[in-house]
Amino acid sequence: MAKTVGIIGGGQLARMMIVPAIELGFEIKVLAEEPGSPAKLAATVGDYTNLDHVRDFAKTVDVITFDHEHVPIHILETLIAEGFNVQPSPDALIFAQNKLAMRKRLAELNVPIPEWAAVSSVEEISSFLERHGGVAILKTATGGYDGKGVRVIRTAVEAEDWLASGSALLIEEKVDFVRELAQLSARNPSGKWLAWPVVETIQRNGVCAEVHSPARNANFEAASKIAETIAKGLAVTGVLAVEMFETADGQLLVNELAMRPHNSGHFSIEGSVTSQFEQHLRAVLDLPLGSTEATSAHAVMLNLLGPETLNTFSEHFESAWALENNSHIHLYGKGYRAGRKMGHITALSSESLEDARAQASATYNALLA
Repeated sequence: MAKTVGIIGGGQLARMMIVPAIELGFEIKVLAEEPGSPAKLAATVGDYTNLDHVRDFAKTVDVITFDHEHVPIHILETLIAEGFNVQPSPDALIFAQNKLAMRKRLAELNVPIPEWAAVSSVEEISSFLERHGGVAILKTATGGYDGKGVRVIRTAVEAEDWLASGSALLIEEKVDFVRELAQLSARNPSGKWLAWPVVETIQRNGVCAEVHSPARNANFEAASKIAETIAKGLAVTGVLAVEMFETADGQLLVNELAMRPHNSGHFSIEGSVTSQFEQHLRAVLDLPLGSTEATSAHAVMLNLLGPETLNTFSEHFESAWALENNSHIHLYGKGYRAGRKMGHITALSSESLEDARAQASATYNALLA
């Protein structure tokens, strides 16, 4: 009898797991937050913060995994106690949900990270600023994503509203980095671990806009060692994305973690023998992991972010396909909103990164025309 994978969250990550699940011969079910979600083809609607909803969903599948990291830990711990299979486990997910817990654990694992502190007062923030040149990064411990819950501050006054809310806060040194990298890997419960090539990510307004694979002149050995240390040290199962800063002297510092398929790995659908979506399914079901070998020398992924004027990127779809270049368009079936991740383009090239980017850009421009 075919295994059934249950995904909590109906976003584009769940959507992109549907096809590889079918190809692998699995059943797939999605617990979506609302009707009409990107993963609506396999979705039922439920509240992931409601234990009864999540438990009823869990009864219909063989393993629970995730499109996002926002399911309350106490719900997942209850499922584990009742004998349900949850991958990754809440013991690992807590480090993706809570940045203070993550920083503390990574420090224990001797993983390179920015200097940091937990702060809860004006005095503690002022002291940290004084020790770090008068500027720092302030983050809410939970809930932040795509630039939200993050501030550059120069005085403690800029943190007063967050302090008044009683939220747990993380303060970090402002790293003088030259670029941002992401190292994707996957691990199954049996302990098998594999990594993809390290990629460069380019952010605009706090949101990932481009991914270049592989990252030029990157220290893959160092990046993959960091990812392996984290995956094994936190007992992560499934795909793990480790976002890093690279400094001018080549040092790598871990910024964020995600324990699920990640925006920086979308290129792998066409750019790898095994996509991150297939690999995640293989991993959470404790199957052998697939090859992470590249299918082309260069891949560039451009996010389709909602422009300032109404455009769902489907209006000029035929014009974009008519270019007949080596680009691949993925739309997520989302309604328009400026700045929203509505799809992505991946272009491959055997010649150069510039060639791949030129193809992706031509397709992007055709979709906007």
